[in-house]
Amino acid sequence: MRKRIAFLILAAAGLSACSGYERDITLRDIRSATPGPDEFAVLPGKPLQAPKSFAELPTPTPGSANLTDQNPVADGVAALGGRPDRLQDKGVPAGDTALVRAASRNGVDPNVRAELAAEDEEFRRRKSRFTRIRIVRQDLYNKVYKRETLNARREWNRYRRAGARTPAAPPAQ
Repeated sequence: MRKRIAFLILAAAGLSACSGYERDITLRDIRSATPGPDEFAVLPGKPLQAPKSFAELPTPTPGSANLTDQNPVADGVAALGGRPDRLQDKGVPAGDTALVRAASRNGVDPNVRAELAAEDEEFRRRKSRFTRIRIVRQDLYNKVYKRETLNARREWNRYRRAGARTPAAPPAQ
């Protein structure tokens, strides 16, 4: 009788792990653990102000940003003395053209982003096979991508042993 119960439980767990098509492959679990509202989901708008000139107002475009929309990253950059306009993607800056030219000297695949996205989706699909069988919810992203990340200290030491200069690295220990 115990063997049958154990087999049924194991079979149910195995079938639930094979729920294929609609399986969540994000590997992130950042849901709130409490049933209450999430206070960080609400982002209040900036206070309304009358413009200096109504002729300077931009034309309303559905789906685009409003003048009263918050932009926490740009606000933080401005508060720390930076230039928030540098956050907008305006192509390759003039100071980086030599770097881009050197990096693309062997050619550039125009489809590289789509290929990487497809490979990453397949990687996440493979790694998320048994993620639903958990007693405690946890974020698996860092655990799954651990072998894909670089160890900065190990790379600095490898470059130093090869004789390369590493002026931005902390002193050797």
